[in-house]
Amino acid sequence: MVVETSKNREAEKIVEKILASERKVALPDESLAMVKLFGVDVPDYALVKTAEEAVAVSKEIGFPLVLKIASQDVPHKSDIGGVVINVENAQEVERNYHKVLDNLKRVVPEAQIGGVLVQKQLPEATHLIVGGVYDEQFGPAVMFGLGGVFVELFKDVSFRIAPVAETEALEMIKEIKAYPVLSGYRGSKKLDIEQMTKTIINISELITNISTIKEVELNPLFAYEKSVTAVDARIILK
Repeated sequence: MVVETSKNREAEKIVEKILASERKVALPDESLAMVKLFGVDVPDYALVKTAEEAVAVSKEIGFPLVLKIASQDVPHKSDIGGVVINVENAQEVERNYHKVLDNLKRVVPEAQIGGVLVQKQLPEATHLIVGGVYDEQFGPAVMFGLGGVFVELFKDVSFRIAPVAETEALEMIKEIKAYPVLSGYRGSKKLDIEQMTKTIINISELITNISTIKEVELNPLFAYEKSVTAVDARIILK
């Protein structure tokens, strides 16, 4: 049974907005907003529609920044030149705003454009993935593993039926082959296992509580010694 809460209500409002736009794929700002409601840490961000807006919000967020194209038709933004990192000043913001839009129009001319996401750039970290999916046979489930390009390369992931408790989430982390890397292998720094566990639980709650969600994916999830932050979130509705 899903208990009605303020975060559920706020997430449902975002879902209603997406459906009203006749979309099933959330834009990056909508996905980030929903996972943030459920307790996942995300960097500061804003979705903008003009270069002038991009420059204005960049000064509020602070440099360095990442610029990402926002389009429901482009799941892998970097593949089409839709991501620019290490943006250091307002002039670079304006130039790269036009660059990512031009790249999208050139490579996927029929794509719908939702805007450009301006996001605080974080220091490099270990890349993880946490996902949730609604399966017609088993219901909601969650996934954890190595993220970024390693997901498809190594397929080092674990699954559980949602919702999961803390014990199950911790088991998921310990099950992957790369767990020694996360837990301080041969003197390397131990990453924030506690926060990874909470993130799995949070996504478990999201996919369980919001019945209109078909898929949610945090990839990459940046893991540090004392924090875990989702720099990318993607949500698809049923």
